[in-house]
Amino acid sequence: MNEVLYHIAPFTGYVYPNESVIAWGILIVFYPYMTGLVAGSFTVSSLYHILGIKALQPVARFALLTALAFMLFVPMPLLFHLGHPERAFNAVLTPHWTSAFAAFGYIAGFYVIVLMLEIWFAFRVDIVARAQNSSGVLKLIYRLLALGSDDVSQNALNYDRRWLWWLALIGLPCAHILHGYVGFVFGSLKAREWWASDLMPVIFLGSAIISGVAMLILLYAGICRFRKMTTDFSCMRTLTYILWGFLIFTLVLEFLEFINLIYKNREGTNMIMTLLAGPLWYGLIVQLAGSMIALLILGTMIYRKTAGRQLVAGLIGSALLVLIAVFAMRWNVVIGGQEVSKTMKGLLDYQTPIFGGEGLIASLFLFTLPFITLWLLTRLLPPWQQRD
Repeated sequence: MNEVLYHIAPFTGYVYPNESVIAWGILIVFYPYMTGLVAGSFTVSSLYHILGIKALQPVARFALLTALAFMLFVPMPLLFHLGHPERAFNAVLTPHWTSAFAAFGYIAGFYVIVLMLEIWFAFRVDIVARAQNSSGVLKLIYRLLALGSDDVSQNALNYDRRWLWWLALIGLPCAHILHGYVGFVFGSLKAREWWASDLMPVIFLGSAIISGVAMLILLYAGICRFRKMTTDFSCMRTLTYILWGFLIFTLVLEFLEFINLIYKNREGTNMIMTLLAGPLWYGLIVQLAGSMIALLILGTMIYRKTAGRQLVAGLIGSALLVLIAVFAMRWNVVIGGQEVSKTMKGLLDYQTPIFGGEGLIASLFLFTLPFITLWLLTRLLPPWQQRD
């Protein structure tokens, strides 16, 4: 077992002895956060391939690569958390069908296959061109990626587009189920008053979409500046509307969940309010302030029809606030749910470890790996190249 599991959390009031350890720490906070970035990025790509929103064309292929880069590392926080990561395969080889984690293994595997197929069809013309124009090892790599296909006729391109439409249509619910399952895991735990909510899967999904869209905005704006590319303002305006709409949807659901908790006033509600005013107050303020300020900025830009560099600057600021707010939401759910004792008469205070397999440094290291992978993927399959 990891050494962090032996850390005794400070507590007040009456706490059961077996609750003095908070098992799910900051590493597990990053787990739903990274899955949310996958769902949000894939949603933007699907809006282009399914609905044909032409304004999203500049980021459509890049969104697919972003989803794949993060998806490859989504299981890593869970594997780091396990004392024996090799046992994770048992959930797939000998599944227990009442386990949400077992079902997740199959859904995640199927989604990765769909995502890789969609990327292949989206980049097939580029792969064929590079296989013909490259030399040496790169030529061999691109020929292997081409899978023996070198037909770039109009009929072949129409065939690719049809496959892209169907794969996007299949992959979109898979991506949403992938993250909705995380909310289902927390919402189905009736023993935790802070988690037991029927709205939890939908709230997780809504926050996943806005975090993925926000991350895509930051990456696109940063790459345009780094590569000295012209920013597509029509694309940024469309992303503004998408982020604004889903942010309103998510905030309404979170408000309804909180009102529902107070209205039912079940046993333990008073302790939940004490939690929000105590150990969780800073996380709650960051979540609310970040979301509301971002919503105000987006709404103001839409009302004033802001364009040009002011639109990009405001959108970057809103995206940063949304990412911080969503991370705070993940923290409030994962950590906050474990800080309430099952006695309903005590609170624990989680202390973030810096070192160790489940410490802050390890979590940040895992979070940087998708960005490195995304850079490698864009070097192999450049999504910015304009095609005839």
